[in-house]
Amino acid sequence: MSSLPTTTTQTPSTATPAFRSFISRFSSTIRHSFSNRRPWSELIDRSAFARPESLSDAASRIRKNFIYFRVNYISLFTIVLAISLLTHPFSLIILLSLLCAWLFLYLFRSSDQPLVLFGRNFSDRETLLMLIVLTIVAVMLTEIGSVVISAVLVGLGIVCVHGAFRVPEEAFFDDQEQNNNAGLLSFLGGTGSSTVTGV
Repeated sequence: MSSLPTTTTQTPSTATPAFRSFISRFSSTIRHSFSNRRPWSELIDRSAFARPESLSDAASRIRKNFIYFRVNYISLFTIVLAISLLTHPFSLIILLSLLCAWLFLYLFRSSDQPLVLFGRNFSDRETLLMLIVLTIVAVMLTEIGSVVISAVLVGLGIVCVHGAFRVPEEAFFDDQEQNNNAGLLSFLGGTGSSTVTGV
């Protein structure tokens, strides 16, 4: 009986610092990444559009423009995905529930604190397996998969069409390629925090 209060009080104390650290690194990385965003007027400048000479030229343009406009393109992806999810609120609720389950039941839970559900302890492996099965079932039985895939395809189509017809900014290409290692997802690792603090 006395061990139950200690278990419930240790879980928040171990999960909360990890969650705060994650949020801090995430917000710092987002602010740093958005500081490299190009003006939207430059993205839609009609004078910079020209038909590519070949497929290889189009592929080269897409690669260079993605390096130059990567923050803008990722913002477009996010907007398309957000619109798709907002038009399907049930999918949005399921997706947010899955995200919260992964964050608080696996990522931010201390490894020495087993998950206790209905009076039974679940190990890390059992918890991971349960979350994977739950995610697969949710994707298979709901329209989450089709909504996300369609949004990704629409966003990818917009990026590819724009990147193929937009003449790259050659003067800035070398500088952008060198800085390309500091991605938006660097908050997931330790390198992201060091990159942000070093700037």
